[in-house]
Amino acid sequence: MVLATGCHRWEPGVGPDQRHTVNAELGDRGMLLRAGDLGSGWRADDGRTGLPPWPWEQDDCPNYRSSDYSAKSHRRAAVERYYRPSDGSSQAHHVVETYEPGWAERNVDDVRRVLLRCASYPVLGSQVSFDVVDSQYLEGVGMLIRGRIGHADKPNTVTYFVMVKRGETVSTVRLPDLGSRAAVDSIAAQAVVRLG
Repeated sequence: MVLATGCHRWEPGVGPDQRHTVNAELGDRGMLLRAGDLGSGWRADDGRTGLPPWPWEQDDCPNYRSSDYSAKSHRRAAVERYYRPSDGSSQAHHVVETYEPGWAERNVDDVRRVLLRCASYPVLGSQVSFDVVDSQYLEGVGMLIRGRIGHADKPNTVTYFVMVKRGETVSTVRLPDLGSRAAVDSIAAQAVVRLG
């Protein structure tokens, strides 16, 4: 997935003089997973600075237009962390975003629309696809999504996304295939705990 962000966004149907400018700030890093929450052998990588991009940008998808998703321009704060496994395999990523009142739910709606519009699309000879595994994950406070990159000449790459909403805060964890649903569920439960 290609990720992108900015501070000035256009809302659909809003003229240039009515543009909504976001003054989002870095959020509370305490809401992010710790490396140990992912299991043994993971380490946190906090080397990046600045406001993290919206986790659902899909610039390579032909049906995706960033301006169609207005909730992301209503973030008050956002923070992110990357995690690297000791064996050098695929990394994990966690973003926690806080929205203006009423906009976290609209963000969830925007994510659902991205998953519909970009359910499957080609990128550089591979096929990217998303499936909602559980739309009522964690007793309805979250959503579990499986992403795949299908390759013609090697096994598919599988990634899981856990999105949890609590109040006006949205947590999105991206995980490589850990080999079991129980491992994903355990990390998802820790993400809920971190939201407080």
